[in-house]
Amino acid sequence: MSNCKTPFRYDYVGSFLRPVKLKKARAEFEEGRIGSAELKVVEDECIRELVAKQKELGYHVITDGEFRRATWHLDFMWGFDGIAHQRTKTGLPFHGEQAMIDDTFLVGKLSLGKEHPFVEHYRFVKALEDENTVAKQTIPAPAQFLAQLVMPFAAENTRKYYADDAELIDDLVAGYREVIRQLYEAGCRNLQLDDCTWGMLVDPRVNMFYGAEDGGVDRIKEAYLTINNRVIEGKPEDLVINTHVCRGNYHSAYASTGAYNGISEFLFARENVDAFYLEFDDERSGGFDPLAKVSGDKKVVLGLITTKSPKLEDKEAVIARIREAAKYIPLERLCLSPQCGFASCEIGNKLTEEEQWAKLALVKEIAEEVWK
Repeated sequence: MSNCKTPFRYDYVGSFLRPVKLKKARAEFEEGRIGSAELKVVEDECIRELVAKQKELGYHVITDGEFRRATWHLDFMWGFDGIAHQRTKTGLPFHGEQAMIDDTFLVGKLSLGKEHPFVEHYRFVKALEDENTVAKQTIPAPAQFLAQLVMPFAAENTRKYYADDAELIDDLVAGYREVIRQLYEAGCRNLQLDDCTWGMLVDPRVNMFYGAEDGGVDRIKEAYLTINNRVIEGKPEDLVINTHVCRGNYHSAYASTGAYNGISEFLFARENVDAFYLEFDDERSGGFDPLAKVSGDKKVVLGLITTKSPKLEDKEAVIARIREAAKYIPLERLCLSPQCGFASCEIGNKLTEEEQWAKLALVKEIAEEVWK
């Protein structure tokens, strides 16, 4: 299966609820009661158990569930020179809750003069592949990293090290290309770029988020599209690069809202990925009509099953929505998944592990019925 390409008809985004013993070990590590080697033993054990469950359920893609991370995106950034972080005092504003994830910021020029830690994380999962499964690696999209450093809350600090965005973007592109080279040499052929920037760019409050005037938002869209495509440009032919787009996922809370119409001409028509994993689990994502803008033979993974609630969706209602989406993009280019991960941050969403697996069983059941 190592030559198989994501996405599969039934798929998932990547993160899973952390087991109790892993949460306990991470707390003990933070308190200085165990060392990194002892923590890794627990992580390894939990990842092996997770992958066994993924295989048992019949999924063809395996991940480490992001079990070695605190968050879906920041740990990746911490692997670069020139980046530091500290516990947040305010968090990020999500609907109904503050997302208490570390403040992450520049302390120098960005560079990657060593192997990124995620490469070794990938090797561990790669070794667990079998004849029915393939490992994929998830990392934040380049646009997500750029946004972390240039949005209004961070821009003043970033200007201490970069007079303008051009040099910063060049350094980001170089760093990402090096990470991709390292992952490829480690055997990675399926890479996923997770990207919340597009969800923010369709939110009605986008001008406030970015401090942008009318017309400025389109320039931001162009900048984010450009950096993502620059990183993808020149990739090995047999490396699949997909992207996941969502509107925030923290402890079952969300950050932004808005239909895809406002970004379809940029993201769907022009981003040079192989497939889009898209959030479609509630009305915040709008209708399926923007899918008509998906160019070429790119695939779309419909995120119709929510990870934010334990309630199982009605199977027939989900099938009806797949049929509706197929009016805008051929059914053979569609797949099915949850709208996001189950634990984008280690706190996880508000459901149990048993409920998590029930969601994935439903995804598989529906997909096998639709794509017989």
